[in-house]
This record gives sequence, C-alpha cells and structure tokens, in this order.
Amino acid sequence: MINVRLKDGSVRQFDNGVTLKDIALSISPALAKKVLGARVNGIVKDLSTPLNEDTTVEFLTFDDQEGMDIFRHTSSHILAQAVKRIFPEAKLAIGPAIENGFYYDFDIDHAFTPDDFQRLEEEMHKIIKEDYKIERFELSRSEAIALMKSRNEPYKVELIENLPEDATISFYKQGEFVDLCAGPHLPSTGYVKAIKLLSVAGAYWRGDERNKMLQRIYGTSFDKKSKLDEYLNMLEEAKKRDHRKLGKELDLFSIQEEGPGFPFLHPKGMIIRNILEDFWRREHVKRGYLEIKTPIILNEELWHRSGHWDHYKENMYFTKIDGQNYAIKPMNCPGAMLVYKTSMHSYRDLPLRLCELGIVHRHEKSGVLHGLMRVRYFTQDDAHIFMMPDQVKSEIIGVIDFVDYVYSLFGFNYNVELSTRPENSMGTDEQWEMATNALIDALNAKGIPFKVNEGDGAFYGPKIDFHLKDSIGRTWQCGTIQLDFQMPERFDLTYIGQDGEKHRPVMLHRVIYGSIERFIGILTEHYAGAFPTWLAPVQVRILPIADRHFEYAEKVNDTLKGMDVRVETDKRNEKIGYKIREAQIQKIPYMLIIGDNEVENGTISVRSRKEGDIGSMALDDFIAKIKDEITKKI
Repeated sequence: MINVRLKDGSVRQFDNGVTLKDIALSISPALAKKVLGARVNGIVKDLSTPLNEDTTVEFLTFDDQEGMDIFRHTSSHILAQAVKRIFPEAKLAIGPAIENGFYYDFDIDHAFTPDDFQRLEEEMHKIIKEDYKIERFELSRSEAIALMKSRNEPYKVELIENLPEDATISFYKQGEFVDLCAGPHLPSTGYVKAIKLLSVAGAYWRGDERNKMLQRIYGTSFDKKSKLDEYLNMLEEAKKRDHRKLGKELDLFSIQEEGPGFPFLHPKGMIIRNILEDFWRREHVKRGYLEIKTPIILNEELWHRSGHWDHYKENMYFTKIDGQNYAIKPMNCPGAMLVYKTSMHSYRDLPLRLCELGIVHRHEKSGVLHGLMRVRYFTQDDAHIFMMPDQVKSEIIGVIDFVDYVYSLFGFNYNVELSTRPENSMGTDEQWEMATNALIDALNAKGIPFKVNEGDGAFYGPKIDFHLKDSIGRTWQCGTIQLDFQMPERFDLTYIGQDGEKHRPVMLHRVIYGSIERFIGILTEHYAGAFPTWLAPVQVRILPIADRHFEYAEKVNDTLKGMDVRVETDKRNEKIGYKIREAQIQKIPYMLIIGDNEVENGTISVRSRKEGDIGSMALDDFIAKIKDEITKKI
C-alpha cells in the first residue's frame, strides 16, 4: 500500500500501481471528468501515471495553468495528426502549448492558407470524436532514431540526436499518429471540446534564421464551446482596436520604410504623449522625485562597468567617436549612477529619487517588430531611487502606491508577478535572498497577491512586474520594480552615514508606463481610440452648418482655445450629417453644431460622443462642463 496526500491535506491509502485517474475516480466521478493531469511531488504528470511510493498529488483542471497547457499541448498533436492525414508528405517539427493557445511547425511544399483551415478543422473534429486513447511509450535513443527515420521525420531525428547517448526517449501515440514528446497529455483526444485554427506564419527551425523557414499554424482550444466563442469574440474586438489600424485612422503615428521599428509620432500622437509626460512630471514632483536627463551615447567602458556588456550586448547598437568605441544606451540606469557620483551624499540626502524620460535603443529582430508595442527605440519613464537598507521596504511600498494610482486613473486592473534570480546573473546568494525577501515583504505589507515567476528577474536583481488588464480582458506587462545591490557596488556609490563612515546605498529601478510609446499603443487599444476628454488630441470640433455661421463659430473657437480646450472648426463645404459622422469616426468627445438659432441666441448645440445629442447650451455652461471633465481626468 502507498499513502497519497491530497491538496486538502488528507491522506488516502491505495494499492501499488494505482494510476492518478483511478485516484480521481475514487474521490469523485465528477472530479475525474474535470481533471486533466496532476502535479506529483511538484512534477506535472499524465493521469495514466502509476504510483508506487508515498506521494503528494494535486489534481489539475482547465482552470490551472498547467492543466490548460496539457489540454492545449494535446490540441497541437490533434492538429499535427490532421495535417498528416491530409498532407502525408508534411514533416513534423515542434508543437507546444503557448499563451492563449498552441501551434505546430511543419515542413511542407504546400503553402498553408486560411482556406485550408476548414478542411483541417473537420479532420480535427473527427479525431476528437473518435476519442483515441493517448498512450505514452519509451524507447532507447537508438530505437527512437530508427523509429523516426522509418516514419521519415528528419526534424525529430535531429532533436533525438542532440540528446545524451543514455537518454530514454518518450513518445505519445493516438490512433495511427505517433509523436516524439516529453508530455504530459490528456488521457484521450475526446477531452478536447472546442478547437479553432487561427492563423499561419513562417518560423525558422529552432528559431535560427540560418535554418529553413517552416510553416507555423496557430490555434486555440477550450474545455467548453462557450469559452471558445467568448475568446473568438474578443479577438474580433481586438482587431477593431488594433493600435496600428487606429493609429493610421486617427493620424497618431506611422512606421516608415526608412526606419523599421522607429515610430514617427504625428501631431495628434504628440499631444497624447505630451499630456502623459506632463501628468508624469506633476505626479513625480508631488512625490519628491528630481528629474534628470542623461546622454543617449556613452563610451564602451561604462557598459562593461555596468554589466550590460556581458549580459545585454547582443541587443545594443554601437558607434565610434574619435577612434573610441561608444554604445547607444539600451537602458538609463548607468547614466543615473554617474549623476549620483557627481557629489558626496549624506544619509540625510536619502532616499534620493532621480527620474528620467530617457530615450533608449534596443536591437530587436525585424520579425518581432509590432507597431508601438515592439520597437527599436522608445522612451522609458525611468526612476532610480538610492536609499539606505532600512528604507527599502517603505520605498517599494511608495512605488506600489504610485503605480496603483496611475493605473487606476486609466481604468486598468492589474495582477503582480515576482521574478526571481535568473541563471545569467550577478551578485552573491546572500544579496539575492535579501533583495527577494524585501520585495516579498513589501507586497505582503500591502496585502497584494502575487505569482512567483522563477528565474525571470533582471541580471542584477529580482523584480516585481505589473500586468495590466485592459477593457477586453487582455494583459500587458508595463510597470516594474527592480531591487539592485549590484550596480551601486560596480559604480562604487557611497553615502556618509550617521557614524561618519562611508556606506553603500541600495538602489531601486522602476518604471510605471514602461515605455511611453508602448503605453500610447496600449491606451489606444484599451479605449478603442475613444480617448477620455482629458487625453483626447481634439476635445471639441465645431461644426458650422453654413458659411454665414463661420464668424460666430470662430468666436466660439477662440473662446475655447483661450480656456486651453483643444478645439478645431470644420469649415468644409459638406452637409452637417457628414461632418457629424466624420467627427464620430475621429472619436472626438464633443461636437458643437452652430446654425441660425445658435448665432441668434448666442448658444451652442452640443453633441456628445458618449451621450449623443445633449441639446442647446450656453457656451459658459459647456466650458464649465468640459473643464470639469479635464480636471477630473474623465
């Protein structure tokens, strides 16, 4: 007999060899229908796994990330099986679960298009209906290579040949389909209830542009059709909100052939940017920050000193000045170090909060560039806080409160991740433990739940990441707080303590917007281009009905401009209905329609983007209304 400890803390006894599926059935048939896999002593396993020793078991459903990954990994195998049935000549590469779905890479002369998807989906639904049992089996390395050669799968052979000589290789079989795979998988193909193919793209084998370009088919799957329908509706809404499409329609920005990945902000985009920056500056002044500006290009020695050369040089751009090597900065932190070092600091000066809207450049591959979301130059709303060790917790809490204030203003909910030490890191175990615990203590003090993201910290310290949730449920990683014991050491930063001796400060790196450009892209999609009044590039458009109304329209225009309202007048020789539709397409918060009655009575007829026709109003009353919205940032 073996003892099995369950998630609720209870312990049950079972015969040796009992499977995870049997255990779930013994607890509840309803549970057995829901579970997709299990975490056994912390390792995710198939439900067919037999147990032969005392074990801790935690069952996984579609509501768990690992359960969802099992579900979607199996979905990728269903796709591959369908492709092999319809296109037997296709060679299999890899097919993992990814965020929001799965993909599989194929080498085939046939160019997949969305027109193939209906045929493939019909075959996938047959495979699901046939409810093939999914069976794991293992072979030696030589046997595995022989099997894959016999099935004419060269990419699988290459993967196996890169494994150790004594490795035991696992495969999964469903019907006639066999695939090299570490698993885990669902018990059968019938578990997949709703599946959809989404797109096709090119992908280099093993992510190396020197290798052959394969075809990658993306899809998604869910345990309920209603969830799939909801997700597909969200994708349709996301297409409408695509900031690249809206950026062009609203004349906010462009990407030119002369500078891939280097966005051009147009006048209306600059208005949004300037509003965001002005807000940023005011709020930082309130919280005791001092703004600095550091150079974009600094010499190579600095980047060796900071550690970026060893950990980040593949993402940097370089140049020569007077025969010496220089780098275009990918991050602002070394500049802040140099500013700190320009004078001696006392413990009375700390915490010293230096903030910067710093332009940085990073070498991104052309295939990942995406509008304002993934670019090669951007402006980080950086801050570097220098402090004594006993100030760390209060400063982190202060930044968390600041982040919460900003995100709440824009209507974002968010969740938090704590990222721990990566393999490629600097510093001692003691420093990393101290830094990680400081971040955890601050989050616990605020009562903020967080997920631990193992090994994803910066090379110089652990970090807290803030993931925003937008109006249609998508998440975006923006703000971050990084605790750093390394750079103060590498730059020999000091302060004079109460004892008159030199001490080493601790430093926080933090951003809130993340990147100004990317944040504009996120806001554009979050609001679907209908920016709130305080942020809208044009807040009011005046629509005179005929030429005889122009003079009064100009007076209204000048009055509003004098009150710092962003206004424009449409004097085109078009019908008023056309002008209203144009203003609505441009998502302008207010339209002021001026005709004979308005001129005669000294009023305006107000139409709201949100509320429709509001009716006649005195200009002073309208000014009071819009100024109130601007002040309240709504």
